[in-house]
Amino acid sequence: MELPQLENVRRRRCDSAASVPQFCNSPTMIVMVGLPARGKTYISKKLTRYLNWIGVPTKMFNVGQYRREACKTYKNFEFFKPDNDEAMKIRKACASAALKDVAAYFTKEQGQVAVFDATNTTRERRAVINSFAKEKGYKVFFVESVCEDPDIIAENIKQVKFGSPDYADRDVDEAMEDFNHRIECYREHYMPIDDDKDRKLSYIKIFDVGSRYLVNKVQDHIQSRIVYYLMNIHVTPRSIYLSRHGESELNLLGRIGGDSGLSPRGHKYASALGAFIKSQKINDLKVWTSHMKRTIQTAEAVGVQYEQWKALNEIDAGVCEELTYEEIQEKLPEEFAMRDQDKYRYRYPNGESYEDVVHRLEPVIMELERQENVLVICHQAVMRCLLAYFLDKPGDELPYLKCSLHTVLKLTPVAYGCKIESFFLNIEAVNTHRDKPENVDVNRNPDEALITVPDHI
Repeated sequence: MELPQLENVRRRRCDSAASVPQFCNSPTMIVMVGLPARGKTYISKKLTRYLNWIGVPTKMFNVGQYRREACKTYKNFEFFKPDNDEAMKIRKACASAALKDVAAYFTKEQGQVAVFDATNTTRERRAVINSFAKEKGYKVFFVESVCEDPDIIAENIKQVKFGSPDYADRDVDEAMEDFNHRIECYREHYMPIDDDKDRKLSYIKIFDVGSRYLVNKVQDHIQSRIVYYLMNIHVTPRSIYLSRHGESELNLLGRIGGDSGLSPRGHKYASALGAFIKSQKINDLKVWTSHMKRTIQTAEAVGVQYEQWKALNEIDAGVCEELTYEEIQEKLPEEFAMRDQDKYRYRYPNGESYEDVVHRLEPVIMELERQENVLVICHQAVMRCLLAYFLDKPGDELPYLKCSLHTVLKLTPVAYGCKIESFFLNIEAVNTHRDKPENVDVNRNPDEALITVPDHI
């Protein structure tokens, strides 16, 4: 295969490699509000994961963890009684320590969003946080979770609190009783955000884990994206299946990209995938593919209706499309070296970077959060980006996640994360994974990293 004419392709550095992209010069505090067992930490973790995935540096500050570090042994709910003066001093000190760490995160680590995960059930506590933020020049957005459904509350306690260090050695019934008492301690002085008295605040109120929402005074596009995300997540039990297409003709040749059809083994995998999905007995399964021939041919064998997403197309390798890695290293050694130096942000000439792929996949993630059972038949780079979202993997790890051909990954969201199961369907295929080179220093100047780069295929 002839290499396209590239005399005019200049050495390029990744557009965003030099610094962390700044979405806003005024950091934002996301402040959780609500009684215990209302899903605040669940929301905090998901929101933190989402914002980091789209490139907004975000960190979660769980005040309960500060309390556990200050009080190594938890006795019972009496610690949370409003008239327990000694405990109240400890709790205020923990909140203060967390706020100081928020400030350090913004100033020393160039963070852009801090998620302040605590009950914050009194107007007094929220006023303290507002004053702190105003003094520092931070924006504040409150997220209040309101729930009175006893079934949802009981499920929250069962899924989350029984795994808490507070109840590590407690009997289940004893733990449930103590935690219900703890909720009542907070309820006694709980002051929900008031639609009239707090009308100047920016907030979203989430009722019964998403049955209804109330949004007030969204200040900027970051808060707008947060609202849109929170209005799409749900807690309905479901599974997401991720699979690459069957082995393609270009896979067999070691060539990247292109739009070739399936190899004979790829067709066998497509049939095996159909049998596997049938054996799972999935209710109301939706199947999504890219616009590329190899994913569509794979979906055809599954035997159900499928929807094509252009956003699921493989990373665009630009002038490197349909080349082998050996050809790229030989004919474009500088590009080859720069990609190994920062694979996440490196953009192929006239093509895309992994970072670009993440941005175009955001609508797919939103829809995956909104839906229930979905099978996504996609490509290696795309699957890595989706997997990084669900497994909370940073950008420097994302391009090296192993997503083998002819293997299905089943992702089942659980309380604070995602359970993953891998199913190899016993159809052999070529290995398209490239390990991260060991001798490329990511902190070196790209101009100095162009001499000896190993050939990892």
